Amino acid sequence: MPQYFDPVPEAASRPLQVELDLRDLGRAVTLSTDAGVFSAHRVDPGTRVLIDHGPPVPPIGDLLDLGCGYGPLALTMALRSPGARIWAVDVNERAVELCARNAEALGLGPARLRACTPDELPEDLRFDALWSNPPIRIGGDALHDLLLRWLGRLDDGAMATLVVQRHLGADSLAAWLGQQGFLVERLAAKRGYRVLGVKRS
Repeated sequence: MPQYFDPVPEAASRPLQVELDLRDLGRAVTLSTDAGVFSAHRVDPGTRVLIDHGPPVPPIGDLLDLGCGYGPLALTMALRSPGARIWAVDVNERAVELCARNAEALGLGPARLRACTPDELPEDLRFDALWSNPPIRIGGDALHDLLLRWLGRLDDGAMATLVVQRHLGADSLAAWLGQQGFLVERLAAKRGYRVLGVKRS
């Protein structure tokens, strides 16, 4: 069955638009989406929880949206922290194209927000913050490998903020991260989702 985490979606293109309400900034933005990407018909509830209840992102530095989809988290970070550089990463090539298009529509060129696949990132780049609504449905082992890879690229003292649905294993994931030596804090619990802050010890 085709999945949103396939590099090349099999679903035929069906362009859509969704509205992202950035209440703290007093504005709403319209984003282009498409079939074959994550939560194409609306901003995902977990993403919404992270936007509303996640910690402030650093005002400068390199910030990562891991699994960016069409870009709601990356664009939120860019608009809230105009002095930062945002890296929006996804294996789904259609999602990467959409995120880049949405950034361009908001006047955020590649110098401010770069949407790319993981292989296009500089290997030595480390991040001052990471936000992610991680792809839980890729399976436990694949998810663990993914998180270990990217959490290891946090700069000293930097925090990753993850949003995970409680019924999809948020608490067990938090426990596993603790077992791997990370410092894990529950930052918020809203509408069945956990917002987790994760730092390297």
